[in-house]
Amino acid sequence: MSLAPPKTAVIALGGNAISPSGEAGTISEQFAHTRESLAAIMNFVHEGYNLCITHGNGPQVGDELLRMDLTHDIIPPLPLGVCVAGTQGTIGYMIEQSLQNELKKENIDREVVTMITQVVVDKDDPAILNPTKFIGPRYTKDEINPLAQKLGWTIAEQNSGEWRRVVPSPLPQYIMHGKSTKALIDRGTIVIASGGGGIPVFKKGDDNLDGLDAVIDKDYAAALFGRILKAEEMWIITDVDCVYLDYNNPSQKPLSAVTTEVLEGLLKEGQFQAGSMAPKIEAALYFLKYHGHKVVITSIPEVGNAIRGKSGTTINK
Repeated sequence: MSLAPPKTAVIALGGNAISPSGEAGTISEQFAHTRESLAAIMNFVHEGYNLCITHGNGPQVGDELLRMDLTHDIIPPLPLGVCVAGTQGTIGYMIEQSLQNELKKENIDREVVTMITQVVVDKDDPAILNPTKFIGPRYTKDEINPLAQKLGWTIAEQNSGEWRRVVPSPLPQYIMHGKSTKALIDRGTIVIASGGGGIPVFKKGDDNLDGLDAVIDKDYAAALFGRILKAEEMWIITDVDCVYLDYNNPSQKPLSAVTTEVLEGLLKEGQFQAGSMAPKIEAALYFLKYHGHKVVITSIPEVGNAIRGKSGTTINK
């Protein structure tokens, strides 16, 4: 009797899991948090999953842009799309090395590779003229206003009293290198791909690709990647242990398990914040509309409990 093939999971690791708010975000801090995160991701390895890991880059790409804003008169600045490519490399390196070390520690013979991933978007997507994606450090309103005026930022309030820069975030339409990624994952290689949502590119009139100054939401990209990979599960790892109703209000309560039908109703009611939890919910619904069986939203410390069904928010068809 043949054994069932291993389940494939797409893990969307939030950029704040690597560089949480309230810290300077030094490279040593980011490496330390990456190692913590990957120790938790080893739960999936122990369960025998085939894995594709994607990650956010909001704090990191925001820092890259701020560095260039502050030094533009000395060093020619790079466009946002190139910064996304750069963070794919640096964060991919941190994840790759940290996971390799964890695998070696347990004598597990699996390779880890990072794919520098381009993602095709519509150059006429209305989102390009309506920046909503939060990137970079958090500020008070008094701190961010002078920076916004000096550097030409578009800003928005993410949480009460927390202001950040916002940039365009078009929807992903097509992920490059999907067949190559699936071939690697199906043979047991752990692939880090579509980091930061992928490098946004568009097709010109001659069908050649060109870059675009935007950041693609990593959860939308992960959901599309999950469809390409025919993944059974998608895990969205964020900075809260589960989805909450009436978030940040006295009536706040956790949502432990929910169907797509109920979740769609809650989304329409405006239960989930735009630019924060709402894109995660929309990505989960997209993933489950096609090949996906289950989506789990949780935090790094709760991954082990969530795999056992004791924590997080589980969304089923």
